[in-house]
Amino acid sequence: MKQATVSLDSLFSKAADNADNGFPFVLYRKPGSSTLSGLFQKDSREFTTDTFMETGYVFAPFSGKTTLLIPEQESDFLCSRDAIEVEETAPLNLPDTTQEDRDSHIGLVNKGIDAIQQGRFRKVVLSRREAFDLSIFDCIPTLKKMLVNYPEAYVYCWFHPTTGFWFGAFSEQLLKVSGNTLYTMAVAGTQKWKPELNWQPKEREEQQFVTDFIAGELGKYAVSVDISAPYNLKAGTLAHIKTDITASLHQGTRLRDIIESLHPTPAVCGLPKNEALDFIMANENYDRRYYSGFHGELNKDFLNGNAQTDLFVNLRCMEVDSVKKTAGIYVGGGITKDSNPEMEWQETVNKSETMKKILSK
Repeated sequence: MKQATVSLDSLFSKAADNADNGFPFVLYRKPGSSTLSGLFQKDSREFTTDTFMETGYVFAPFSGKTTLLIPEQESDFLCSRDAIEVEETAPLNLPDTTQEDRDSHIGLVNKGIDAIQQGRFRKVVLSRREAFDLSIFDCIPTLKKMLVNYPEAYVYCWFHPTTGFWFGAFSEQLLKVSGNTLYTMAVAGTQKWKPELNWQPKEREEQQFVTDFIAGELGKYAVSVDISAPYNLKAGTLAHIKTDITASLHQGTRLRDIIESLHPTPAVCGLPKNEALDFIMANENYDRRYYSGFHGELNKDFLNGNAQTDLFVNLRCMEVDSVKKTAGIYVGGGITKDSNPEMEWQETVNKSETMKKILSK
């Protein structure tokens, strides 16, 4: 399907119409791009995929098999390159985290460290959800603020009648596939961005866990796997350690097999994966839903013989129920044997600022 170029006002008007009618849509801008793209389904039907052979935009949960799909053939595919101007909106007074929130998360982290010391796994990613009421909500001004404030991030707004609204601003790629070439990344470690960064052994070890896992899994499907040296990634006001990974795939490799091997990665789950996942499901005491799942373009340009898939991990994200006027911000961090529970709590506080910054200004 050819992507039609329209004005920014037309793109946002189309999104508002779809939301009013309960028709799925997604608006997204890739890192470093000036193009805002949108896929707008023409009705309210629920489409899913388990083969990843369709063409469209997918939205997958952290755990479970139901991956939602907005199919290209059932949608309008539009884009705009107009400059974005942020509208003045009333800032929301967001509640501060409580002592109970802090104590609960620190208790969870201590459980994770104990399990690691018992030899159950080497790393586990533990998360929490901050919930609050919204006095007002409009998806378009929210998205505009994100686009302007986070130009280096993958920014998106997803709406589906079965999920409500989801927003995100982060650039961790699950994978990008074009032909037989696959690109992905390993991202771990978190601290406030500053000119001189000093990474602790715990953070470097965590990063190496992620890198080794991804390289090992890709080795099952690839002729060769190339790994870059680690370097610093700036994500808003935060910094992470990043490694680029490129693989040349065997002819006939199925996309579904690679996705099932990689997701969820140690960056959002842990290592070994199944043991860490079991611990998360038993101890987090809430449903992550689509936080730390993945989303993005599936088999774009397939009909033109140049299929490209571009999937990103759903981090630094927020869920909004526009009917109940409630929102939830999801944040987490990787736990290893050397983790400091107080510092892990503070890391989640820092990460929550990505979305809070948008709502409180």
